[in-house]
Order: sequence, then C-alpha cells, then structure tokens
Amino acid sequence: MQFGRTYEEFEVGAVYKHWPGKTVTEYDDHLFCLLTMNHHPLHMDTNYAEKTTDFGRNVVVGNYVYSLLLGMSVPDVSGKAIANLEIESLRHVAPTFHGDTIYGETTVLDKWPSKSKDDRGIVHVETKGYKQDGTLVCVFRRKVMVPTATYIKERGGEQPGRPEPKAQEK
Repeated sequence: MQFGRTYEEFEVGAVYKHWPGKTVTEYDDHLFCLLTMNHHPLHMDTNYAEKTTDFGRNVVVGNYVYSLLLGMSVPDVSGKAIANLEIESLRHVAPTFHGDTIYGETTVLDKWPSKSKDDRGIVHVETKGYKQDGTLVCVFRRKVMVPTATYIKERGGEQPGRPEPKAQEK
C-alpha cells in the first residue's frame, strides 16, 4: 500500500480521490468539541440548535470536517511529508450534520524544488470535501514539503526504523 508520495511522484493536475469516506456521528462531533474546548451550543446542545438556529439541528464543527479531510488525504498526499508548511486558505461552504458521510479529493496545483535543499520539494494542493449527495462542504489549500526519492533512500527506504521479525526458535 502506498503511503504518501515523493516529490517526483506528484504531477500537476493529478486528482487523488481519497477512500473510504467517513460517516460523522454525534459522538465524533461531541468528542472533537470537548477535546478542543469548543462548547458552542450549535454543536453541543440539540435543544438550542432545534429552537434557535436556521438549521434546526446540530451542525458538525467545521474544524472537525477540515481535520477529517486532512487525515483522509495523508495516504495520498502527505504520508511521506517532511512538513506541512502552510494552510493557505480554508473555506466551509455548506454545513455537515450528524449522519452525513464525507468524501475527499485532492488536486495537485503546482510543485517546485526546495530553494535551500535539493533532497526535497514543495507541493501545492487543494483538498475538497463532499457530502454523500455531492454537496461541497469544505475546501482548503496547503503547501507541503515532501522528500525526493534520494531523501527516502538515504534515510533507510520506505519504512525506516521498522524492526525485522526475529527468527522463531524451534
């Protein structure tokens, strides 16, 4: 299974459709809110959401949707990354509700070699998240520093530090 890409493997214009999707549960949303201390009643209080908001129900906190999409993109985009350099933009386009399933895809917008080190490069990508009905819910652009194939080889290959199984005694 491929986990991330080297600089040489990225092609401008390539689109990676992340799989599988993730159905967002009330538990997921509430746990994320509690972990991040986001106690806005739109996310946590069903009575409030039903009686006082335009949505009439709880809305999943946007940063969870963003984090979910970022995580979905790791095997295709940043699994080998040296660093995430910048989140250039982040837009929440439509609400996500408990029970919605999120799917993501990332487009490679540009890439260029590092100016300071020749064993890495910068990849500029845009990730979009969609609900099960195709509604766009989130879009963000980021710049990721990724290694070249030389960098990977010089540091021990694809899985450096992974232990080899010991021979079984008979």
